[in-house]
Amino acid sequence: MTTLNQADPSATNDVAPHEHGDHRMFGVATFLVADAMTFAGFFAAYLTFHAVNPLQPDAVYELELPLPILNTVLLLVSSATFHKAGQKLRLADNRACRQWLMVTAVLGLAFLVSQMVEYFTLPFGLTDNLYASTFYALTGFHGLHVTLGALMILIVWWQCRTPSGRVTAHNQFPLEAVELYWHFVDGIWVVLFLILYLL
Repeated sequence: MTTLNQADPSATNDVAPHEHGDHRMFGVATFLVADAMTFAGFFAAYLTFHAVNPLQPDAVYELELPLPILNTVLLLVSSATFHKAGQKLRLADNRACRQWLMVTAVLGLAFLVSQMVEYFTLPFGLTDNLYASTFYALTGFHGLHVTLGALMILIVWWQCRTPSGRVTAHNQFPLEAVELYWHFVDGIWVVLFLILYLL
């Protein structure tokens, strides 16, 4: 017979809840791998069209390099400034982190402005031929990624405005996830630059 002061065995066994590792960064990396496959499809299509559908002699386009080179520098520098922001956050220096994040966002927006200037100065339009359509699809799709990345940077910038905010030295995942995404976008641009402008 159970007495009132007899402890229930099930109540005395303090079983720790199952702890699961943090796989969020793995999820972000998996998404980026899938996204890279989409870009790979665009690259393959462009190279195929370029190889099997050569342009007529009067439709050979000489792409100017100054703006694409500027865009490359902007994105490479932005990767460095984003890394600097992460370092400051790990040191719990939210103020400096926000400054570097803002610099990164401005560099991303400058890239977009430069890309729009290039669009208005290109010697071909979106529907001129298959080459032109693929060029705009590739650069436009990448530009969309830069736009989303800049917006996410600004969101993280807002979330780490105070040491007790959502993004802190103790919760770095939002910044780390966006940083990984931004480095991915920068890497894609380097490949895109080599294929579109130098080949």
